[in-house]
Order: sequence, then C-alpha cells, then structure tokens
Amino acid sequence: MKSKNVAIVGASGYSGEVLVQLLLNHPHAELVAVTSRQNAGQPLAQVFPKFASHPKSKTLRFTDPNVDVLSKQTDVVFLALPHGVAAEFAVPLLAAGCVVIDLSADFRLKSAEVYKEFYAHDHPAPELLKKSVYGLPEFYREEIKKSLLIASPGCYPTSILLPTLPLLKAGLIKPAGIIADSMSGVSGAGRKAELDYLFVECNESVRPYGVPKHRHLSEIEEQLSFAAGTPVTIQFTPHLIPVNRGILTTLYLAPSEHFSAAAGAAKLAEKISACYQAAYANEPFVRLLEGKALPDTKNVVGTNVCEIAWRLDPRTGRLIVMSAEDNLVKGASGQAVQSMNILCGWPETSGLV
Repeated sequence: MKSKNVAIVGASGYSGEVLVQLLLNHPHAELVAVTSRQNAGQPLAQVFPKFASHPKSKTLRFTDPNVDVLSKQTDVVFLALPHGVAAEFAVPLLAAGCVVIDLSADFRLKSAEVYKEFYAHDHPAPELLKKSVYGLPEFYREEIKKSLLIASPGCYPTSILLPTLPLLKAGLIKPAGIIADSMSGVSGAGRKAELDYLFVECNESVRPYGVPKHRHLSEIEEQLSFAAGTPVTIQFTPHLIPVNRGILTTLYLAPSEHFSAAAGAAKLAEKISACYQAAYANEPFVRLLEGKALPDTKNVVGTNVCEIAWRLDPRTGRLIVMSAEDNLVKGASGQAVQSMNILCGWPETSGLV
C-alpha cells in the first residue's frame, strides 16, 4: 500500500499536537514537516516532550511555513491554523498540486456571505468554496474520495450533526424548534494565554458563552438545511466546563408524528432505532448506546468515537438525543485523519484505533 508524505502547518496548537501524535504512528503516512513560526528551528521532542521516545522526535524539527518547500516534499498538508489564515496557505498549496485538509472554518461553508456574517471579514478565497468538501465522513465519504480540498468540521457541529442528520433525512423530526446544549472542555478554546482560560478562572466553574450566535452555528445550520431540504435555524448554547477534553451535547427535538400512548411511543421508537441502525451500524467511529447506557466523555476521550443515545419523553412529546466525543480527535484531528484515509484509499481506521 503506497505511503504518502504529509505535513502539518500550525502544529504547535492542541489540534496540531494531536495530529502529530496520530501521524507519527500512522502505518501509511510519513510525517515529513511540522511548521510553527514561534517554534521554528526546535526539534519536535523539545516542543512536545511526550514524543521524545519516538525515533523521529529528534530529527524532525519545526520550520517556518514555506509553501514552496512544502509543495515539493509533501502530498497531503493539514492546516491547523486560525480561520482567515488557513486560506492564505490553501490557495497556493492547491495550485501546487497538494491535497489540503483544513481544520479551520475557512472552507466549511458554501456561502461567502454567511462566512462574512459569522466571521466578520470577507472570505479570502470565495472561488474555492464550491470545490471544498465538508469532511464529515459518515455523510460525505464518496465526495471525500475525489476531493483535493477537505474542510474538516468543527467540534460542536460534529457532536450535533451526527445525532441529527439521520433523523432529518428520514423525516422523523421537524426541522423547526431544534435546541442544542453543549458542554466543552477548555482545550476547545485553543492553546493561548487568555484570562478567561486560566486555571483559576476555569476550575470550579461552568459557564455559557457565545450566546446567542456562536460561529459554529453557520455550518451547523447549513448542513441541517441541506439534510432537511429547507432552511433550518436552531437554538444553540455552548458551555465551558472544567475538564481538559471532551464535548457532551444534548439535543431537544420535535418528532414529526405525535406520540402519547405507549403503543404510539413504541412504534416511533422502532423507527428511530431503525434509522440510527441504518445510518451507523457499520460505522467504525459511531457507537450507538443501548439499554440504560448514556454518553460519557470519559469513554471517548483519546478516541475518534462519537457515542449517541436517545430517549423519548411522552410527558413533553420531545425526543432527547445525546452525544459525546473528544473535541480534539473526532471533533478535529482524528476526523481529519479519517478523511485522509478515505481519500488515499487506506483502511478508514488506519492510525485511529
């Protein structure tokens, strides 16, 4: 099986660090370059001592990001950069023939106008939006296989879309009135020195933020609208919780058909179960929980797995769906590697189990 040379631009952040870990140990990918302006010249082991025992940790050094150099030595480039900056690298790398897998928000949307609304600046490369593929493997696997530009989904969107898309596509829930509450570990804010994310500020604290219009709403609503065939607007409230990693999401959904009596609830439950089984029974990174089990971040942290469970509430007439994932793996770097595996024709689980 032919290997590929890969590089990470912006490898010093949390997502970049997880990418380094996954790619150093990937059976088919050869990590040949890691870039970081502030760490340029330093060996990998000095910046990330946890990798010091790996044979490449002392020979692989951080460099300044140079498109000409990267395009000559790599086949696939991961961009773990802030939005706006990622596009500046994507354009020349694509022109040079590299595959680009972008972990920022720059190519997740199809509308430059919506991008400007949520990210407060013009899109730096609107001509590429139609060419990008949304990198949610469970729904865009065939498109990913043929893409040169993959826009890896955000962490919150992954935790919301995986539980919701099958139900919308099957017409089992109403597209109106969707409510999503999510709780995320502090690593979701990125590796940066800001007052709000200091230990003393976050420890023993649970707080909402990004209310009422978090940036991830743009891609969540766009993907839900594609699935429903009609514009979808949801209520989404993210919360910061004092853990390092993990996202727990609870969704409140309105079933398309009314249920109250036990028989009606049982019939609807069968449809929901069949819908999820059809969507995910053969998916390696979605775990459907049965019986009394409910999603728990401790069961998914460090893995590329998203757990999903659901309950019907006859008292309110609502369907409650819950999910858990690692925001840095399935919500970011692991999902990006999963897309690379698909694109390169390798087993989808390579380097991820």
